[in-house]
Amino acid sequence: MNDQMKKTELFDYHNSNSKNIISFSGYALPVFYKSILDEHHAVRKSAGLFDVSHMGQIIVSGASAEKFIQTVTTNDVSKIMSGQAQYSTICNNDGCIIDDIIVYKLHNGFMLVVNASGIEKKYNWLKSKLFDGVSIENKSSDFSMIALQGPKSKRIIQSIINNEITKLKFYSFIENIGCLGHDILLSRTGYTGELGFEIYCKHDAVKTIWNYILENFGKDGVLAAGLGARDTLRLEMGYLLYGNDINIDIHPFKAGLGWITSLEKGDFIGRKEIILKRDDEESNLVYFEMLEKSIPRPGFDIIVNDKVVGFVTSGTISPSLNKGIGIAYVDKLHSNKGTELSVKIRNKLKSAIVVKAPFYSNGTLSD
Repeated sequence: MNDQMKKTELFDYHNSNSKNIISFSGYALPVFYKSILDEHHAVRKSAGLFDVSHMGQIIVSGASAEKFIQTVTTNDVSKIMSGQAQYSTICNNDGCIIDDIIVYKLHNGFMLVVNASGIEKKYNWLKSKLFDGVSIENKSSDFSMIALQGPKSKRIIQSIINNEITKLKFYSFIENIGCLGHDILLSRTGYTGELGFEIYCKHDAVKTIWNYILENFGKDGVLAAGLGARDTLRLEMGYLLYGNDINIDIHPFKAGLGWITSLEKGDFIGRKEIILKRDDEESNLVYFEMLEKSIPRPGFDIIVNDKVVGFVTSGTISPSLNKGIGIAYVDKLHSNKGTELSVKIRNKLKSAIVVKAPFYSNGTLSD
């Protein structure tokens, strides 16, 4: 293992329970503990516990904080109230995606949860856009973050916190609640398509919470889960991964993210270029299922009539559906639902078909 990798507060647990630790955005994180399949199915049937402390948190405050958020993100943050969160993107002047983020409206400002890669660079970019009445702080090193995802997650969380969460809705959160003797922020968010929660806490609290959940609810089928299951779970839902499916060369509409891009809210960074590019692209993001037994992987060519018409950005064998699934960019002509494609896998063409996401629709997200 590379000693240069950053370590979360739960590294000792990872190192003791996984032989498959890799560098993910510079952090030492496990691909799996037991197996990707076991951890995937635990989330679908019971619950899985993920260490997501590599994510970054940037706090925005001040009298003009909301105006600032409106300027640097694509979604309309005026539509959410304190205690609610919103999926959004940050785009550059060219209208291309710097990051996809979650915006939390706190009681006294906002928290931007950003992807782990290049946190400091994103923070400095945001800092360069500041105007009067706004201040920002990079608090990424101050928090640990874990996610409990699965149909049993609500019952488990309810048993370890002081507040009633029966009515907590998807993309809502509660600040400063007690959990096993520690103050946390509890958010009903996740990346799996199941009922789930994310816990933001101080570093000295995370081991207590992590160990308590696994020790007391392992008998109910709860497992610690690694990066592998996180990827198969998000892919079954058609959730995008920055660096694979979206990047600094892609604008929101090309990636199917027009639904979080409010062109009507007023000006924001990248808006003019997004409008110009919106209908001008030659390729679109699509979801596809394999019609033959095969596994699509990032970078594989998409073929129609012996011509390369696109490429795979994410792909796997779906543990829930037992078939190959993937995300790709293909020429607009071949991007409609029901279009048959071929994926070039080990120099052989394997049949696939364009479908609508999610691939897996039996999750407990709305429970």
